[in-house]
Amino acid sequence: MSGVIEPIARMVNQLSKLPGIGQKTAQRLAYYIISLPEDQVRELAVSIFNGKKQVHFCSICGNYATEDPCPMCRDDERKNGLLCVVKDPRDVAAMERMRDYNGQYHVLHGVISPMQGVGPDDIRIRELLARLSDGSIREVILATNPDVEGEATAAYIARLIKPMGIRVTRIAHGIPVGADLEYTDEVTLSRAFSGRSEL
Repeated sequence: MSGVIEPIARMVNQLSKLPGIGQKTAQRLAYYIISLPEDQVRELAVSIFNGKKQVHFCSICGNYATEDPCPMCRDDERKNGLLCVVKDPRDVAAMERMRDYNGQYHVLHGVISPMQGVGPDDIRIRELLARLSDGSIREVILATNPDVEGEATAAYIARLIKPMGIRVTRIAHGIPVGADLEYTDEVTLSRAFSGRSEL
């Protein structure tokens, strides 16, 4: 007898596929889940399933939402001529925690990365340019991560937007190079945001 309990092994295998979850953490989580009362396990499983089923992308900004368009895109107070461009929905959540920004967002769902085979047509740059064509945006704030791919994406977008006569700014680098916005504290993010510079 090998001592392997197949249902637990399957749980560990699935949990270890999550980002940041190694084999030992997955095993610890699996044993913890098994120790929970059945109604709590069912509630966890249902919330994961419903989250996946009910959350979609907003057709305007590309952020996660349960309605389309999302509440931020429908909010007239946010239509103040500012558009913040970020890599993914987690970055919108980080910016909203800062509470200093009250404009609109555009989520790219990635960055240009030739090494990963991701080009400009693979992220939502075309949709960004379409949003800018109506003349309601006066400033685009590029808030991609300050790493090689984020900088390259920001530079590429800036080159496309400048001829349109729209002001293009980049958040300041109070955020360490190589860091993710998602893990940046609110104070650092707020300082980087207020110190953004023109490109």
